[in-house]
Amino acid sequence: IMLSPSAIARLQHQHETLVELLQGFSEEELRRQVIPGKWSMFEQAAHLAAYQPTFYARLQRIEHENSPCFERYVADNDPHFHECCKKPLNWLLDYLQNQRAALNQYLLALPGQALQRNGIHPKYGTMTVTGWTEFFLLHEAHHLFSIFMLAREMNIHS
Repeated sequence: IMLSPSAIARLQHQHETLVELLQGFSEEELRRQVIPGKWSMFEQAAHLAAYQPTFYARLQRIEHENSPCFERYVADNDPHFHECCKKPLNWLLDYLQNQRAALNQYLLALPGQALQRNGIHPKYGTMTVTGWTEFFLLHEAHHLFSIFMLAREMNIHS
């Protein structure tokens, strides 16, 4: 059992879309809430950066514990998310890249039997490491799409 070629390609490259989506915007524009009360493009990016170490820690728990149960991740309750929101954009993008490199190195080195170990999500139930990886990638894609939509919205109204 291995990660699919699709999952491997997305792990290695999907996050790079963030840089492309943010190009052409000033940091001030990125921090502006386009939709009042909803995250800005910067906060969306900060969430992606802050969640990666949480996901990595969950994978390590799955590797070393038998079917650990996880709480639902809520960014607003994560002090690391709030720290990331205060950092400059260049720091955030470098941090995201470095965290992703460590995550990829870890995931791509896991033997097949480790990919079949389980962790329990409070909403989606028991998932293998392969399932958790797919969940992580789709969650990231959702936020990238949110940034895409916010960027379009900002372009229309500026």
